[in-house]
Amino acid sequence: MTAVRRLVLPALSTIIMLVVLIGLGVWQLNRMVWKQGLLDQIARAEAQPAIDLPETPAAFAKIRLTGTFRGDLWSLYGAQGRDTMQSTQMGAQLLGVMDLVSGGAVLVALGWVPGINAHPPAGAATIEGFIRPAEQAGLFAARDDLTTRRFFTLDPATIGAALGVKLAPYTVIAIGPAGMPDPARSLPRPPNNHFGYALTWFSFAVILIVIFLIHARKTLRP
Repeated sequence: MTAVRRLVLPALSTIIMLVVLIGLGVWQLNRMVWKQGLLDQIARAEAQPAIDLPETPAAFAKIRLTGTFRGDLWSLYGAQGRDTMQSTQMGAQLLGVMDLVSGGAVLVALGWVPGINAHPPAGAATIEGFIRPAEQAGLFAARDDLTTRRFFTLDPATIGAALGVKLAPYTVIAIGPAGMPDPARSLPRPPNNHFGYALTWFSFAVILIVIFLIHARKTLRP
């Protein structure tokens, strides 16, 4: 077998792997553009004044809603630590259910509380917040604990079914000054690290080319 023929299989394998690596890099660049658009949308929403909750609110819209909190229908979301002088204190987001004056019920993320001992509000209230679309459980998401009303995916349909109430298909992230529960000051920003991921895949492609060229040079050397 000639030296050139001995390079056919490595060359084909290299081409296939290059297509995969470059495709992954391009996919990450597309994800970067999509994520930046999402971040820009959040920034624009935060800059707008709050509006009365419409029938079909846009994602991340800043809204104002009035209703009555049902003190018996509370739950917890996630696991978040807060640094103190002594240690890190674990807690979660307290979720409440508000019956709207306009009809229907909505899930409200009221803010961080320490531990798992929730003290949900009850009675009439008017709050401001942001619309957060429902989450979908990821492949590695922790399993919800229905017994303790502890959820790790912010999905109003699932949470409402566990509480026995039909909820709007979004969550209102309440905003306000520090207190207990400690509400958000702004919408959480998802990280946009996709450019670094793209560089990683493109770097692997370059390394693969270098390895093939070194192998080809040795194979073709007389």
